[in-house]
Amino acid sequence: MLVLLCFVELLLPNKGRWNWLGYFGFNLIISFILFAATLYFAYFGTVPTYRVLSGLNQVPEVGASVSALIKPQQFLFFVDLLILFIWKIVRRSQRSTSNYGYSFGFGSQKRRDRRWLWKAGISALMVVSILISGLYIASGKDIDNELVRAEKVGFLNYQVDALLRNQEEERKIAEGNLQETITKIEQLQSTYPYRDNANTDGQPQYFGAAKGKNLIVVQMESFQNFPIHLTVDGQEVTPVLNGLAKEGIYFPYLYQQIGQGNTSDAEFMSNTSIYPTGTIAMSTGFGSRELPSLPRLLQNHGYEANTFHINDVTFWDRNKLYPALHFDKYYDKPYYENDHFNDFGASDEEMYRVGVEKLQKLKDSNQLFYAQFVTTSSHSPFIVPKDRQHMTLPADLEGTSLGNYLLAANYTDYAIGTLVQRLKDTGMWDNTMLVFYGDHFGVNSNETSAAEITSKLGVPYDDKVSRFNIPFIVHIPGQNMGVVSERSGGQVDMLPTIANLLGVSLKDEQFTALGQDLLNIDRNVFGMRYYLPTGSFFNDEIMFVPGKGFEDGTATSLRTLEPIEDFSAYRQDYDYVTQLMKLSDEYVNLLPKRH
Repeated sequence: MLVLLCFVELLLPNKGRWNWLGYFGFNLIISFILFAATLYFAYFGTVPTYRVLSGLNQVPEVGASVSALIKPQQFLFFVDLLILFIWKIVRRSQRSTSNYGYSFGFGSQKRRDRRWLWKAGISALMVVSILISGLYIASGKDIDNELVRAEKVGFLNYQVDALLRNQEEERKIAEGNLQETITKIEQLQSTYPYRDNANTDGQPQYFGAAKGKNLIVVQMESFQNFPIHLTVDGQEVTPVLNGLAKEGIYFPYLYQQIGQGNTSDAEFMSNTSIYPTGTIAMSTGFGSRELPSLPRLLQNHGYEANTFHINDVTFWDRNKLYPALHFDKYYDKPYYENDHFNDFGASDEEMYRVGVEKLQKLKDSNQLFYAQFVTTSSHSPFIVPKDRQHMTLPADLEGTSLGNYLLAANYTDYAIGTLVQRLKDTGMWDNTMLVFYGDHFGVNSNETSAAEITSKLGVPYDDKVSRFNIPFIVHIPGQNMGVVSERSGGQVDMLPTIANLLGVSLKDEQFTALGQDLLNIDRNVFGMRYYLPTGSFFNDEIMFVPGKGFEDGTATSLRTLEPIEDFSAYRQDYDYVTQLMKLSDEYVNLLPKRH
């Protein structure tokens, strides 16, 4: 802060009026930055860096979600400005002359000498401050945990630290080689005991169970796992998804891994099996790349790939992401009739109506398809119009954030029911594999506590483990599988699992996946960052969050949601995930640009 203050002092002229305006403006900017950072932290649980500025154009689209997080105490950052302004008015009224305070003018040699002496002192203080800041930044160099590092070095120094790390990363990328990085990924993955039997020559379990089928993937907005199989006053919150899970394959221990891009990062992961870097929305930072993807894989097997989203395609730079993923077509806002469901516009029902109409044309021409639907009707602040509500809340949930969330989840489920019915009516149901998953959490711990969820719904809930737990359901037509997998997984594991069911071999396709086929491993481990600090991971037993490193971290059981005191046996998982995510970053940064 002293560096910036010295810079302002050296930059401003010595006239009192400009000094006043300059410092008032500087104070306003710093106050706004701290206010925005606090608001950002309340939602993401991570400390923002200067690179977050690239996503500011998305704020108007989610204004209702942001405003719901604003608390009165956050405006305390601006109290000093109000006091300063009042003090200035009082001072001015007390003055009987036009002299505007002290100033070092040019009236005499003595004043000029004083001016330069003052400036020299400020310059010296600035140099000393830069050196001290440098020591703080250096002290956090070896700390991977962003929260601990930011606390160690300070918020403003953390911005400089982020800049230096970004420059170092770009230097390494410039010296890198894509094929060498792929080899390092394969070598590292071979060291982890994903399978008890090292023999991988046999055909994987469920391989080709849906071979030759169409594929529809529904990414459900803000959809956590706890509403699945939940009843409220005798009403199933998700009756349609419950039925699909009962007939298909249900993964109750799947967890979000998104970064700064939120929903668009989930789309990126499910279609690439690559970790988000956590420093920028992947659609913004890597939309210019040629991304290895599920659309490309399936296009090699005769599929056409389309994606449906009721918002404008420029939201989260999807106009870059979709070509990078190589979707054949996207259907955005102009294709739908706006039934004014929420701030985003059209409802999920309308999206499915248009989507099935477009897919029926492909079906009529005997064209296999992969269709991605990205829902929005369950977006925060979870306001469902009265005439679209399909369940009744008990009195203690009415008007609450939790109650609104359940109504939104219930509507999402109802709309999925209309999709299922449309597929049956058009003859596509019997030839289409359906996949459903949540993009990220919906219930914000700042608005609804874990204790409230447990007491009102009667379900165990942890502010981190349960918050990041999302559903993953696969339904294959004609097969009443009834499988509930106990395997833990993340969004990077979706592509390998889907490819296996469709009979697409990633090994034969020479496709580099950072995730695993959840149906053919005996244990799993995967990382998460951004909403949790770098070094955090999930395996089949725990969620781990580091401190400065592994030894001072914390672990929570995924099954009991209780703290695990002795987690020393998981050191290998920590080291492995840390290396894997670094290689993932290296890999995605080395991917070629699209022509």
